[in-house]
Amino acid sequence: MSDIQLSGEYFTRPTATARQGNPPRGLPWAAMNHHPGRVLVASNRGPVSFSLDHDGTLTARRGGGGLVSGLSDVGLSDLLWVCSALNDADRTAARQAPDGRLDQAGYDTPVPVQMLPIPPDTFDLAYNAVSNSIIWFVHHLLYDTPNQPRFGAEFARQWAAYQDYNAAFADALAAAASPSPASPSPASPGPAGTGVRVMVQDYHLALVPGMLARRCPGVRIAHFSHTPWAPPEYYRLLPEEAGRALLEGILGADHAGFHSERWADAFIDCCREILGAEVDRDAGLVTYQGHRCRVGVHPLGVDAAELRRRAAEPDVEEHITALSRATNGARLIVRIDRTELSKNIVRGLAAYRELLSEHPELHGHVTHLACAYPSRYDLPQYREYTASVEQIAGEISAEFRRPGWEPLILQVKDDYARSLAAYRLADVVVVNPIRDGMNLVAKECPVLSDRGCVLILSRETGACPELGRDALVVNPYDVSATARAMYQALVMPQPERERRCAALARTAGARPPGQWLADQLNALD
Repeated sequence: MSDIQLSGEYFTRPTATARQGNPPRGLPWAAMNHHPGRVLVASNRGPVSFSLDHDGTLTARRGGGGLVSGLSDVGLSDLLWVCSALNDADRTAARQAPDGRLDQAGYDTPVPVQMLPIPPDTFDLAYNAVSNSIIWFVHHLLYDTPNQPRFGAEFARQWAAYQDYNAAFADALAAAASPSPASPSPASPGPAGTGVRVMVQDYHLALVPGMLARRCPGVRIAHFSHTPWAPPEYYRLLPEEAGRALLEGILGADHAGFHSERWADAFIDCCREILGAEVDRDAGLVTYQGHRCRVGVHPLGVDAAELRRRAAEPDVEEHITALSRATNGARLIVRIDRTELSKNIVRGLAAYRELLSEHPELHGHVTHLACAYPSRYDLPQYREYTASVEQIAGEISAEFRRPGWEPLILQVKDDYARSLAAYRLADVVVVNPIRDGMNLVAKECPVLSDRGCVLILSRETGACPELGRDALVVNPYDVSATARAMYQALVMPQPERERRCAALARTAGARPPGQWLADQLNALD
C-alpha cells in the first residue's frame, strides 16, 4: 500500500520485541488513544481531491484509506495534514484557500488540510521520474538490470526537482510547527517546534525529516515507509549521492517505521553498509552524525467493524447479486489489484491457466474474477503491463470458454463496492506480488468472507509474517506452485477453510489503523 491508500503472532526473533511498537503490557489501546499537542501529517496524496465541472466549479471528493481512518480514531486536539496538489483542479483550490488551508475555505475535509500548489513540472519530475520510476523500482527490485537503470545527465534535473519537492513540504511543515508571534498556540509553548510531532509518509518525502530537523530543531519527527526496503546490494543501484541522501533524510527523523521486520532490517543494513552508521539491531537504533533514530515495526491492520458495515450497504448487495448471476454457482477465485508491476498479475493469470489445463474436471465449476485497476498510466511501463494483463486474460477466455461458463472475468474499472462484494463471495483470494510493503487485500478479504475463503499469499509480502501460518504461502515466481495452491484451496475441506479464514480475520483486525497510528505517536513520546 503506497501513496497512502492504509496482530496476531509474528514470525520474528524474540530480541526484536521492542521494535514491534506494541503498547505496554496490560495497558489497553483505548487508554492510549488521546494525544494532546499539535500533530502534523505529511503525504504526497491528501484526504481530499478536486475536479473542475464544465462551468469551472470546483468539486471536492473525500478520500479514504488507513491513514484517514486512523486519524479519526486517535484523539488529536490540534491536527493539520499537509499534502500536494496533484492536478490543476487541486492547484486552483489550493491557490484560492487562505494559506492553502482547504478547511478554512469551507471545503468539507475529513481533517484540517493544507494543500501545496507545487509547480506541475516539479511535481511531474519528483513524482513520476524519481519517486515512481526510480525509488519504487529499487525498493520493489523491479529493474531489468541488463538494461536499466541508466542514470545520465537527465537524472540531475530529476533529482533537483525531487529535492525541491521535499523542500516545499519541509518549509510548510516548519511554518505550521512554529506558533504565530501574534497568537502563540497553547499546544506548542516555548521554542519553535517544541511539543509538535510530525508524521511523514512514504518514499515521496524521504528527504523531509532531515530537512525539517534542520529548519525546526525542536520538532519530533516520524517517517513511515509503506513500501519494502531494498537490501544494500540492490539499493546500491542508486547514484551514490541520491542513495546516501535518502538514507540521511529518513535518519533525520526520531522514529522510522516499517510494516515488516524484514524491511526494517534492510533499512538498518543500508544505513550501516552505505553510510557507516552505528547500529544496534536488537534495540532498533541507528546512530548517525550524533543523532539517534529508532527503527520500529508497525504492521497496519484493518478496521474490521467499519469494513463489515460498509460491505453490508445496498450497493455492495447489488454487486453480490450481479456477481452471483455471472458466476452461475461456480467456485470463485478472486484477485483485486492495481495494474502495478509488482502485483504480479500476469503470473497469477498464468497459474490459473495452468490450473484449468491440469484439471479439466474444474471446467464449468470455477471462475476467476480478476479486478485489475489502472495505475500510473502516465508511465509507459505501466501501459505495457496493463496490455499484457489484458492479453493473457483474453487468451484464457478464448481457450476455455464454453456456453454457460465464463472461466475468467476481467474488471478494469475501479469500483470499491464491487471489490467488497468480491471479498464476500470469494472461495479463494490470490495475493501473489513479487514484493509488497504490506498488502491490505490479504487482510480485508478474510474479514469479509461469507464462504470461508482460502488465502494464497506471496512470501514476499509484508503481511506474510503475520498471516503466513493460516495462508497457503507461495513463491510468486513459481507459476506451477501457485496453480497447485489454487487447486489445494479449491478442494480444502470446509471446516479447515473456515478455521483458517477465522484466524486470518482475527489477525487482520487486531491492529486497526487507529492503533497503528497511536503506536507511532507513542514511539515519539
